[in-house]
Amino acid sequence: MKKTLTTVAATAVLSSSFVSYAAASTHKVEAGDSLWTIAREYDTTVSNLKSWNKLQSELIYPNQLLKVAQSGSTSPTSPPKKAESNKNEGKKTYIVKSGDTLGQIALAHSVSVSDLSSWNGIKNHLIYPGQVLKVSKASASSPAPTPAPAPKPAQPKEHSTYTVKSGDTLGKIALAHSVSVSELTSWNGLKGHLIYPGQVLKVSKGNGQAPAPAAPSPAKPKPATGQQSYTVQSGDTLSHISMKFDVSVAELKSWNGLKNDFLQVGQVLQVKAGKKPVASPPKQDKPGTPASFSIDKLLSEATSHMGTPYVWGGSLPGGFDCSGFIYYVFKEAGADSIKRLNSEGYYSRSYYVNTPQPGDLVFFENTYKKGISHLGIYLGNNEFIHAGDHGVQITSLDNSYWKSKFDGFKRFYEL
Repeated sequence: MKKTLTTVAATAVLSSSFVSYAAASTHKVEAGDSLWTIAREYDTTVSNLKSWNKLQSELIYPNQLLKVAQSGSTSPTSPPKKAESNKNEGKKTYIVKSGDTLGQIALAHSVSVSDLSSWNGIKNHLIYPGQVLKVSKASASSPAPTPAPAPKPAQPKEHSTYTVKSGDTLGKIALAHSVSVSELTSWNGLKGHLIYPGQVLKVSKGNGQAPAPAAPSPAKPKPATGQQSYTVQSGDTLSHISMKFDVSVAELKSWNGLKNDFLQVGQVLQVKAGKKPVASPPKQDKPGTPASFSIDKLLSEATSHMGTPYVWGGSLPGGFDCSGFIYYVFKEAGADSIKRLNSEGYYSRSYYVNTPQPGDLVFFENTYKKGISHLGIYLGNNEFIHAGDHGVQITSLDNSYWKSKFDGFKRFYEL
């Protein structure tokens, strides 16, 4: 009898060990997962996952069971990152920390971004440090009080105007003041994304009936009235030059035979009527560029998706990967002929530029795979916007990680 009991007990222990090992060596795919994110969680590579699971491509689907360790090997040395979110399962609220996105918070609490937005009345993915979010359906009926956002050291929330500083973008200013980019453009009569240091922007709806007057840039005083030509400098745009010389963008384009908004450093523009253009249009004004496309529309569209979560293969506003983001915003900006390609595909359809302009592409290599593997859109001031791990975000090229992966600036041959 004792021998029988011993055998049963041993069998139970072996069965329990097998189940534990199997659970540690497999991963059940959840919505939003990709081979890249799973590989990072289990400290392995995408190629290993494809080999162990006999995958012919990187396409996976929810509830699919994947091997995450080679047969016969020990379980991964570090537990999956998602396991950490179990600590949060009993919580009904979450306090936002610096760097958080709705996508991250939703993933950590096993809910969807749409649920988070609905429960908390969020319309534009904008959240701020210190904000208390409901992270479960049960908390929606008895919401926890949300404290007012902590005032920014340089620009308190109660301020109704903001003076633009070097490196600012409409997206960053909108995020800092908990408003949308469309509201900023409406309140200040802006037609595109272009702003300049020293400009005073209205950042709340109740600040008078008209936008505060824009202060002229102190670094570039207005030229003498007799000046008839101007040499384009790095960072110049048609809008900036038109304000500087008190003329319209349409006049500048007409006097210089320009068909779109592209400028080239060193290009000489006529800035006063009555004289023939002193230079031909820049080289990048290609016949294949559609008249409906503009850099203003491109960057305005790109920054309007700040905070949209990362989704492998995504190319719609519900979620983007890096190349899907490029495809969507270029198409919305008027590039109707652009095709949905991966980062390597866009790399082969573009050429290197030594002096980048806003709207150019930025390529990176050796991120999650060898070779060209990531791209974004250059915004100027050494910053780019891209769909990264934490969703659509603006990042500095001085960031140590991206600086080490930087390949170069490129521009599409034609759109």
